[in-house]
Amino acid sequence: MIIVPLKEGENIERALKKFKRKFEKTGIIKELRDRQAFTKPSIINRQQRLKAIYKQSLQIAED
Repeated sequence: MIIVPLKEGENIERALKKFKRKFEKTGIIKELRDRQAFTKPSIINRQQRLKAIYKQSLQIAED
Protein backbone atom coordinates (compact mmCIF):
# COMPACT_ATOMS: atom_id res chain seq x y z
CA MET A 1 0.00 0.00 0.00
CA ILE A 2 1.36 3.41 -0.94
CA ILE A 3 1.12 6.12 1.68
CA VAL A 4 1.74 9.76 0.77
CA PRO A 5 2.13 12.04 3.79
CA LEU A 6 0.66 15.50 3.23
CA LYS A 7 1.62 18.74 4.91
CA GLU A 8 -0.96 21.17 6.18
CA GLY A 9 -2.45 23.13 3.28
CA GLU A 10 -0.54 21.21 0.59
CA ASN A 11 -1.97 21.32 -2.90
CA ILE A 12 -3.82 18.17 -4.07
CA GLU A 13 -2.00 18.28 -7.41
CA ARG A 14 1.33 18.04 -5.60
CA ALA A 15 0.07 15.09 -3.59
CA LEU A 16 -1.02 13.35 -6.79
CA LYS A 17 2.40 13.98 -8.31
CA LYS A 18 4.08 12.40 -5.26
CA PHE A 19 1.72 9.43 -5.46
CA LYS A 20 2.44 8.87 -9.15
CA ARG A 21 6.19 9.02 -8.55
CA LYS A 22 6.00 6.49 -5.72
CA PHE A 23 3.73 4.26 -7.80
CA GLU A 24 6.22 4.23 -10.69
CA LYS A 25 9.12 3.43 -8.37
CA THR A 26 7.37 0.34 -7.01
CA GLY A 27 7.30 -1.20 -10.51
CA ILE A 28 3.72 -2.44 -10.30
CA ILE A 29 2.89 -1.53 -13.90
CA LYS A 30 6.04 -3.24 -15.22
CA GLU A 31 5.28 -6.41 -13.30
CA LEU A 32 1.68 -6.37 -14.49
CA ARG A 33 2.77 -6.11 -18.13
CA ASP A 34 5.28 -8.93 -17.64
CA ARG A 35 2.60 -11.19 -16.21
CA GLN A 36 0.16 -10.62 -19.07
CA ALA A 37 2.09 -12.88 -21.42
CA PHE A 38 4.36 -15.78 -20.50
CA THR A 39 7.83 -15.76 -22.00
CA LYS A 40 9.89 -18.91 -21.97
CA PRO A 41 13.06 -18.85 -19.87
CA SER A 42 15.14 -19.67 -22.95
CA ILE A 43 13.85 -16.53 -24.69
CA ILE A 44 14.59 -14.41 -21.60
CA ASN A 45 18.14 -15.80 -21.47
CA ARG A 46 18.65 -15.14 -25.18
CA GLN A 47 17.48 -11.53 -24.79
CA GLN A 48 19.83 -11.02 -21.86
CA ARG A 49 22.77 -12.43 -23.83
CA LEU A 50 22.00 -10.22 -26.84
CA LYS A 51 21.74 -7.18 -24.59
CA ALA A 52 25.10 -7.99 -22.97
CA ILE A 53 26.72 -8.44 -26.38
CA TYR A 54 25.31 -5.10 -27.53
CA LYS A 55 26.56 -3.30 -24.40
CA GLN A 56 29.99 -4.87 -24.77
CA SER A 57 30.23 -3.83 -28.41
CA LEU A 58 29.33 -0.24 -27.46
CA GLN A 59 31.99 -0.26 -24.75
CA ILE A 60 34.64 -1.62 -27.15
CA ALA A 61 33.72 0.96 -29.79
CA GLU A 62 34.04 3.71 -27.19
CA ASP A 63 37.59 2.66 -26.27
